[in-house]
Amino acid sequence: MAQRRGIAELLTGAAVLLIAAGFLAYAITNSGRATVSGGLTLTARFDRIDGLAPGADVRIAGVKVGQVVNQRIDPQSFLAELTLRVDGSLRLPSDTSAEITSEGLLGGKYVALVPGGGDRILRDGQRIDITQSAVSLESLLGRFIFSVTEMNSNRSQTPEAGAPAAPQAPAPAAPR
Repeated sequence: MAQRRGIAELLTGAAVLLIAAGFLAYAITNSGRATVSGGLTLTARFDRIDGLAPGADVRIAGVKVGQVVNQRIDPQSFLAELTLRVDGSLRLPSDTSAEITSEGLLGGKYVALVPGGGDRILRDGQRIDITQSAVSLESLLGRFIFSVTEMNSNRSQTPEAGAPAAPQAPAPAAPR
């Protein structure tokens, strides 16, 4: 009896693991994070890439056309260099720009490509030269808070309009 119970537990555990593996495979294939095989490999350099990681989307007009496959620091310029893999059927002009954008206030970051109007087409391995780095939300909030506090401190140091003027000493009488 104990042996039957052990076999039943073993078979139940195996079934649970198979179902979990099926769910995992389904989630990976339908997550929209599938790797772009083949395609065009491009690089772009940025001052800062705050919060952007390999696997992040590359989009044109909000439509996913690729992903970030690698990131590294350029030892000469100390700029962050991203390697992007995009759909090979796209014919991106050589004056295409790349900017790091956020999906929203709390959303993830992605690389937005803005095709230019040039006649030459980017080829595999080339670099996108026109880039705009990530905007740091923390930095913007810090500047805003600093400017508000600075404005309030300046306002408290100057007399307000309509306030009574400070009393002045009477002028001395002229001798007769």
